[in-house]
Amino acid sequence: MRHAYEDRLLRVLDYVYAHLDGDLSLDTLADVAALSRFHFHRVFSAMTGETVAGFIRRVRLYKASHLLVRGEDEIECIAQLCGYPNPRSFARAFQDAFGLTPTAFRARGVEMPPLRLTEKGDYVMYEITIDDRAPAPFAGVAHKGDYMEIGQAFEVAAKTALSRGMGPVLGPMVGVYFSNPGEVPVEEMRSMAGFILTGDATLEPPLEPFALSGGRYAVLRHVGPYTGLRQAYDYLYGKWLPESGEEPRDGPPFEIYENTPMDTSPEELVTLICAPIR
Repeated sequence: MRHAYEDRLLRVLDYVYAHLDGDLSLDTLADVAALSRFHFHRVFSAMTGETVAGFIRRVRLYKASHLLVRGEDEIECIAQLCGYPNPRSFARAFQDAFGLTPTAFRARGVEMPPLRLTEKGDYVMYEITIDDRAPAPFAGVAHKGDYMEIGQAFEVAAKTALSRGMGPVLGPMVGVYFSNPGEVPVEEMRSMAGFILTGDATLEPPLEPFALSGGRYAVLRHVGPYTGLRQAYDYLYGKWLPESGEEPRDGPPFEIYENTPMDTSPEELVTLICAPIR
């Protein structure tokens, strides 16, 4: 099944190479890959170990290297063709990538090997099950910024809920993650920290409602420090999903925390990553 996802990414490679002066937005590339924007970036990065922006930059510079050796166009013209309107920024990026200025690279006259997609191969294995989950109401506090700093939002959510007498209707502690790391700057990443509700509750700021959609979910069980969750996501989206034959469904993944750092050592923290699938 993995080859079907690899074929999608190869279509993206071909499209990017042929349209460096055109629309290379995430929405466009996601359409080429036949994935939603959210899942395209997640799958692409997990399978290749490269962000989409980094990949586009690599293709731009590879094509420039090809044109420098095979063509006779002025360097400024090649820079423009490859999406660099500023010759100086092109020269800096080119030298950073190849260790030579464009002029020196052309003078050397040696072409680069064929352009290929990178493939991430060092996955850590995890237990994954498929669960049917009912829709669930959620009450949480919005967090903007580094996901590793979401603990502050959890603290606010817990203190607020308990101070308002919501203890009897608080279910599992959950984090909902709306942004893909690498797609947006860290300071712009959006998430929510809170609890599944097991009964009715009137919510007022800073608590906000959110509905966790029902349906099929791939559920990965991670045991250990939260710093290891990134490699768990890479395995889920970069290896398990392409090999499983499953298709991602629109909607953000969320994490269910079966214990907390307040009463558990980092090595024994248990986190369930729930990723929506069709």
